[in-house]
Amino acid sequence: MGKMIEQVALSRNHEIVAKIDVGSDRPDFESIDVAIDFSMPTAAFQNISQCLENDVPIISGTTGWLENYDKAILLCEEKKGAFIYASNFSLGVNVFFELNEYLAKMMNNLKDYKISLEEIHHTQKLDAPSGTAITLAEGVISNSDYSKWELDGKDESKIRITSKRIGTTPGTHTVNYENEIDAIEIKHTAHNREGFALGAVIAAEWIIGKTGAFTMKDVLNLG
Repeated sequence: MGKMIEQVALSRNHEIVAKIDVGSDRPDFESIDVAIDFSMPTAAFQNISQCLENDVPIISGTTGWLENYDKAILLCEEKKGAFIYASNFSLGVNVFFELNEYLAKMMNNLKDYKISLEEIHHTQKLDAPSGTAITLAEGVISNSDYSKWELDGKDESKIRITSKRIGTTPGTHTVNYENEIDAIEIKHTAHNREGFALGAVIAAEWIIGKTGAFTMKDVLNLG
């Protein structure tokens, strides 16, 4: 993702002033207008904190670190910084998030339909379920009577998420409502990872000069 973000940023006439990896020297924060974090779950919060502490707006697409998300929001507010986290920066996926919430509202009174989510990713993805699948589940929860999700569960009172790791799959997410009569399904399939990189760079362009914690809904003026 780092290499692809670099390619997209350069194609949009931006300059890369620092690339941070394990063992890298401390960057010159004064030279950075905005940072984009696609790292590891164990490194994300530290990366975000360092940027906020040094008045650098930061975009994070790392998943698996959200136990510290509230701390990041508080630090952003304390430092009057700028921060965007998204489980998926793809423009199409963020439209899909909105569609998922709208469908959840419509289906809420049709109690005989049971919901399930499936996500498929490449074998190198470490976290399961994906951050995108969790965002989809939370979108349903906020617009229905469901209150919890579970991975590979069988409790029909909860949203069941199934995770699969297959080959080099960039990311496929399916939301399914089914009863004995029929099924309703919405699905997003990423053909490559360029969409994630493009969305992150667009978010980085958007956040310049702003203060606060935002989401891709703000960037794309959705909802």
